[in-house]
Amino acid sequence: MSSHPQTPDLQAAARDNLWMHFTRMSTYQDHEVPVIVRGEGPYVYDAQGRRYLDGLAGLFVSQLGHGRTDIVEAMSKQASELAFFPLWSYAHPAAIKLSERIASMTPGDLNRVFFTTGGGEAVESAWKLAKNYFKVTGRPYKHKVISRAIAYHGTTQGALSITGLPPLKAPFEPLVPSTFRVPNTNIYRAPLHGDDPEAFGRWAADQVAVAIENEGPETVAAVFLEPVQNSGGCFPPPPGYFQRVREICDEYDVLLVSDEVICAFGRLGEYFGATRYGYQPDIITCAKGLTSGYAPLGAMIASDRLMEPFLEGHETFLHGYTFGGHPVSAAAALANLDAFEREGINAHVRDNEGAFRATLERLTDLPIVGDVRGDGYFYGIELVKDKATKETFSDDEAERLLRGFLSKALFEGGLYCRADDRGDPVIQLSPPLICDQQHFDEIEEILRKVLTQAWQLL
Repeated sequence: MSSHPQTPDLQAAARDNLWMHFTRMSTYQDHEVPVIVRGEGPYVYDAQGRRYLDGLAGLFVSQLGHGRTDIVEAMSKQASELAFFPLWSYAHPAAIKLSERIASMTPGDLNRVFFTTGGGEAVESAWKLAKNYFKVTGRPYKHKVISRAIAYHGTTQGALSITGLPPLKAPFEPLVPSTFRVPNTNIYRAPLHGDDPEAFGRWAADQVAVAIENEGPETVAAVFLEPVQNSGGCFPPPPGYFQRVREICDEYDVLLVSDEVICAFGRLGEYFGATRYGYQPDIITCAKGLTSGYAPLGAMIASDRLMEPFLEGHETFLHGYTFGGHPVSAAAALANLDAFEREGINAHVRDNEGAFRATLERLTDLPIVGDVRGDGYFYGIELVKDKATKETFSDDEAERLLRGFLSKALFEGGLYCRADDRGDPVIQLSPPLICDQQHFDEIEEILRKVLTQAWQLL
């Protein structure tokens, strides 16, 4: 039964009707649902008027912060001219201009932009293109995908299959077959070469070759890797890692997909993480920061080589999304990228990333902080029970620590971020790219207070 009272009870409606994502709904049987009503710059405000520093940029999304009227005006203008038209055999100016703009920023010949509405769809599109490309070029058995342990690539059936997190997959199995895992680049817990980043990077990259050999190179289509792996708490690549993976992919005729749904558009101080780390992918997947969250939009960006077979005769990539490249979303992205250039956002991140790191590293004097890692404006803080041995928490302790205390205490302290246990317990930070030292200090101050309390509780 639906009713629309003039002043709805938001709490009751949230409990009765709204199914929140990745949310343990039982939590709100006896607790209020946090309701965020407004944003301004790097801050958001709840229904009670309380202010929080948006330490996760929404969900690695709000690069330019909240309340940007320049982007809103561009969206409004586009909506009044053309609110919607699909890209199925037709085009519109906003999508055309944005595809050209993106192609001008990508490394190498990644000039073909296939729009989606989000990151999972971009990953799904990349796997479908890889399989399709090899079929139309006479290598029909190349369909398998290799990705890393604990890596998250999305929730659709294909993207979830590529994801390396068994607990996230178990409720939905059987999934799409033909995906295989290799070790990630968590040097803090490296089984060997932990004191030699270059040797560790070489070893980790070589595991990709081992996996390809194990499956048979004639059956492997693609390797999906994030520039900095998010899940598990920000694993940057060791020196030489991506260069070696590129060599391996070339040797075995396997596509290298750079999954940049989080890392693209300034998070690492460049438009693309592949540029930051100096490697050439065959496909980039992106979303989130492309519009700074003002409208949903993602993209799969492919090399000219992958488009070539589809430029001949009757070949068609039989794939698409109703709202992919939506005119209003594309207008938001163009205005977002204008602001990036006008305000020197990438340079701002590069100029300030050292200060952000140094501010977070102050926390290493706490007994619970084992490791601080990341790049750009993208960091993970791993929590440990014993710094000397790197002993982690039991499942029970992690449950009490993360869900029972940390998430709520950080939020109540005025910091929105993520306490995560996919892998070892970590706190993830990914603030808007407009943040500076005052915001870094605020983050450190809140974390210090709450982590000190957490240690005392344990």
